[in-house]
Amino acid sequence: MNHAPDFDSRVAAALANPTLKVAIERTTGTARTKRAAAMAAWPEFPAARALGRDIKDHVIENLAHYLVAFEKNADAAGTKVHWARTGEEACQIVVDICRKAGAKSVTRAKSMLGEEIGLPHALEAAGLERVETDLAEHIIQLAGDPPSHIVWPALHKTREQVAELFRAHHRDPGAMATVEAMVASARRQLREKFMAADVGISGANFLVADTGAVCTVTNEGNAELTTTPPRIHIVTAGIEKLVPSTAHAMAMLRLLVRSATGAELTQYTTFHNGPKRAQDRDGPDEFHIVLVDAGRTRMLNEGLAEMLRCIRCGACLNHCVVYRQIGGHAYGATYPGPMGSVLTPMLDGLEQAQDLPRACTLNGQCQEVCPVAIPLPTLLRGWREKSWQRGFEPARVRWALALWRFTAMRPRLYEFAGNIGLRIMPLFAHGGWISRMPLAGGWTAHRDMPSPSGGTFLAQYRRRFKK
Repeated sequence: MNHAPDFDSRVAAALANPTLKVAIERTTGTARTKRAAAMAAWPEFPAARALGRDIKDHVIENLAHYLVAFEKNADAAGTKVHWARTGEEACQIVVDICRKAGAKSVTRAKSMLGEEIGLPHALEAAGLERVETDLAEHIIQLAGDPPSHIVWPALHKTREQVAELFRAHHRDPGAMATVEAMVASARRQLREKFMAADVGISGANFLVADTGAVCTVTNEGNAELTTTPPRIHIVTAGIEKLVPSTAHAMAMLRLLVRSATGAELTQYTTFHNGPKRAQDRDGPDEFHIVLVDAGRTRMLNEGLAEMLRCIRCGACLNHCVVYRQIGGHAYGATYPGPMGSVLTPMLDGLEQAQDLPRACTLNGQCQEVCPVAIPLPTLLRGWREKSWQRGFEPARVRWALALWRFTAMRPRLYEFAGNIGLRIMPLFAHGGWISRMPLAGGWTAHRDMPSPSGGTFLAQYRRRFKK
């Protein structure tokens, strides 16, 4: 995926879209408020966060051991475990299972790994009817859009836009005046698809090594309807999803749910462990797990092991000042926001994704809210350093930084330049704001800049220090 030529234009389009800003803030604003309330009511969060970090680091350091243990215990439960080095291999394994079963239709619960490896496109290319069962995924499937958030894929759509989609695509659109009416319409539309599907495909929030079980977490129950009625259940999961035991999975769930939605527990937390047994009333006849590497072991060797802690809660996106302005599609990648800006250069190559680490302000909010304490700003700076060393930065950027370095290394010149800027900027201000100014078009094209209200930082620092 080539990001470089189109990144600026995607960002410009997003910034110029007022409806997008409304849609983003409706969801991320609510998520931030709920998370803050959940953390305020959970004084054990710092200790739980440290535990979650240690659990993930322990598994990463002993990954081979836990992979072997998971395969052994999953096999004992009747699960067929498959290994895929690349996303392409994983997709081929899934398609082959479907073809062997003579499947015509496939239901799919939301899975960012599936998006990462291109599974939706692989299923369609194989002639299989693909039905996305998560409500948000159903919305973007109708719209023909990729996900714009890892927890709320249709975050970029307002409820008014969703109502229009349902009127156009549902057999019984009815009155779409309320969210409840839209949900009811989607439920009627999807119900028969759930019951008629030959294969159900899900991801995994956690893989439990000592039982071979797969844990899924949803608020809609769509994952249970995706994995239980069909005769075949296929799980695609990254190898970093492992935890040692069910107790460790429960500890991680406390972090995941509060960070993602601000709740104590999701509506549906399910542990799947093998196909239907003789005494079971329902469940799949076959249970397959496709364990996907797709660059994860390479991350261990290239200084990104800490990123393998990520539990895909989306908190870093909700608090990112850049994501909240441009949304997910502007990133042009499967994973947006801070975590995507770290992952995408590894997945797609730094030369193709060099714009993403540069887009970060490095304000550190993402690290503050990360439930497993991933040092995202540090990892992003690492990508910036590599981009600079490999000569990927445009010539104008290198010249501008060289000029800044020359000035910054000469304190008197630096202070003189700051004082000149302080005197010039108010000339462009109206009512305390600057809407247009030379060399500031990237900022003022879509928002006003506050006029400086005091002296330079150095001058203010001296006044305060003298006191």
